[in-house]
Amino acid sequence: MTTNNQFFATCAKGVEDLLQKELQETEISKIKIRTGGVAFETDLKLAYKICLWSRVASRILFLLKEFTIDSDDDLYREIIALDWAEHFSEHETFAIDCFSSHSTVNNSHYATLRVKDAIVDQFMQNVQQRPSILKDNPDIRINVYLSDKQCMVYLDLSGEALHKRGYRQNAGSAPLRETLAAAMLYRAKWPSFYEKGLPLYDPMCGSGTLLIEAAMMAGDIAPGLLREKSGINFGFLHWKKFDSNIWSSIIAEAEERKQHGLDKLPLIRGSDNDEQLVGITRKNIALAELSASIKVSLLDATKDITSPTDKKGLLITNPPYGKRIGQVQLLRTLYYRFGKQLKAGFNGWTVVVITSEQELARSIGLRAFHKNTLFNGAIKSVLYQYRIDSCKTLSDEGAEHAVAAFTDNTDIKSEDNRKSNNSEHALMFINRLKKNYKHLKKWSRKNNISCYRVYDADIPQYAVAIDIYDNWIYVQEYQAPKTVDKNKAFQRINDVIDVVAEVLEIRQDHVILKVRKRQEGAAQYQKQDKKNLTVTVRENQLKFIVNLYDYIDTGLFLDHRYTRQLIKKLAENKSFLNLFAYTGSVTVYAAAGKASTTTTVDMSNTYLNWAQENLALNGYEPGERHRFIRADCLQWMADSIENNDSYQLIFIDPPTFSNSKKMETSLDINRDHAALINGCLALLADDGMIIFSSNAKGFKLDKNLNEICYIREISNITTTEDFRRKPLHRSWCIAKQQDVLKLL
Repeated sequence: MTTNNQFFATCAKGVEDLLQKELQETEISKIKIRTGGVAFETDLKLAYKICLWSRVASRILFLLKEFTIDSDDDLYREIIALDWAEHFSEHETFAIDCFSSHSTVNNSHYATLRVKDAIVDQFMQNVQQRPSILKDNPDIRINVYLSDKQCMVYLDLSGEALHKRGYRQNAGSAPLRETLAAAMLYRAKWPSFYEKGLPLYDPMCGSGTLLIEAAMMAGDIAPGLLREKSGINFGFLHWKKFDSNIWSSIIAEAEERKQHGLDKLPLIRGSDNDEQLVGITRKNIALAELSASIKVSLLDATKDITSPTDKKGLLITNPPYGKRIGQVQLLRTLYYRFGKQLKAGFNGWTVVVITSEQELARSIGLRAFHKNTLFNGAIKSVLYQYRIDSCKTLSDEGAEHAVAAFTDNTDIKSEDNRKSNNSEHALMFINRLKKNYKHLKKWSRKNNISCYRVYDADIPQYAVAIDIYDNWIYVQEYQAPKTVDKNKAFQRINDVIDVVAEVLEIRQDHVILKVRKRQEGAAQYQKQDKKNLTVTVRENQLKFIVNLYDYIDTGLFLDHRYTRQLIKKLAENKSFLNLFAYTGSVTVYAAAGKASTTTTVDMSNTYLNWAQENLALNGYEPGERHRFIRADCLQWMADSIENNDSYQLIFIDPPTFSNSKKMETSLDINRDHAALINGCLALLADDGMIIFSSNAKGFKLDKNLNEICYIREISNITTTEDFRRKPLHRSWCIAKQQDVLKLL
């Protein structure tokens, strides 16, 4: 039993050095670090001990054989040559895990079958009975690694992966793996805290993994001590060469160390704002036999937490990432408020946070003194370490911008003036948003409008547009110019999403944040995200589908509300043409206005399908009366003119610029609008009318058009109350006969 054997301990990428240190502390000296694990030599007693005591290893593998192969037949011959009866009998179950990057046998599934066949064939030859394959929780697990021409065959001493400690039988969403929690604690230098009797606090404790791992580490409790009690077996327990006497002595020693260690535990506390998770954590703590040592409370980390003791300790936590639960932009609010709470209540503490999103880490508003890369499963994450008493914020805006955002205006000014001189712009933003909302809320109710703009960069320092879509808030962050400090811009958008839900009386998780960038060509039509969150909204008794995440725009241009109403008023008994139709909202209004026919033209299949859904949603079916045509509008117009087609009402709201591959030529509205209008005039009936609109900055209508048609600007009657201060478009009515303009 004292003979040295070769082993390999697997672990998550990036923690190999921590595993090496654990092995060295177990008096193992022959160690070689590899990617994803550590190779070492020792006797079986110490290998058992590592299985019990390693906090970061995933599996401990005992090398049975190493050889070279040139084919799958070589693999079969080498495997069948091993005496498998030395390790297990035909009465045990077994499983094979095969990993191949072999130049010849490069299919892991096929390699697994060849290994299985060799083992089963040997048993059938020797005892005429085969052991059974069992994928989940087998008695014996065999690992085979194929790389280049090398093959290594291991017996897995761990059985179930070592992160399964036995205490976590309940978990919330996206639980933290126990081995990762231990790695976080090592990286945070938790031993240097508990050796001095300093406390640990996790304010977003989830199912309590960090708390329990911290207590086991500080209490000198072997992480694998609960496995057998909870029905999780080590792999070596069914191995024929297993020595139960040695194992019993290792367990007895661990139990004794646990009893001495529990007396030395420092203060360990946790909290969460989810009552169900707090209950789960308490159950897990009880299963870990640590109820007397760890206490958990129901608290909100963004507003309720403070230091649980006068001692300055370690605050460590695993907040939501946005990968599995939540969405990154919404979570910025949580991180932002959490950062303010840390500064207010944890002076002198060391704070350690893990996240996969740099944007979320920045929202905390602290400058990390150290960072470590760790992997939470397949998610590459960073461990950020801060010191509250010596940290620097990421901007000079200060942490108190919106501290008093939810009180009345007088209280806001007096409270914040005492706290910070840097919050003037934030207070101006809050007050302006409240003022706008108070006015527009009354207007919208009076006019039965549920979707409107409530703020549009009214204060230059807060360059966002804020729209309300029923019970959702849609915030568009305009891309800041290069002259604006990035950290200040980032801090300001955090101010916005921190207060906007409360001011506008809508749930925080119904706030959507998008960055508005100029898009050209096919990018105008491509998905920017893949959340597929659609909401049906109402406007003037009509219904429309909006998508708040996935595209550049939502599918409904709010500034054209009155334009759509005008089309409805003019459409009765008229043939209607909608060019560059987008999602067809204007077509829906024309149909509701009893147009005799509607023709909707757009280059994008996505938008045409969306337009047909909008039409059907309002009780009108696509068909002969309501046609939808996918085409380059410029080419379609040329073909329609040649066919002598005619329409009595035409709406055209073209993009400012487009150079999609689907178009034969590019479109620049400043350059091409005259030709575009000329084409529409060729399609217009003598008594017909064109409504032309553009949101191009500095747009000027070609004066030469006055020589061939009658034109009247109608921007004043198509601009709605929520866009009076900052109109987004200009509109004109164009006709062949002057009398037609009098209809407006």
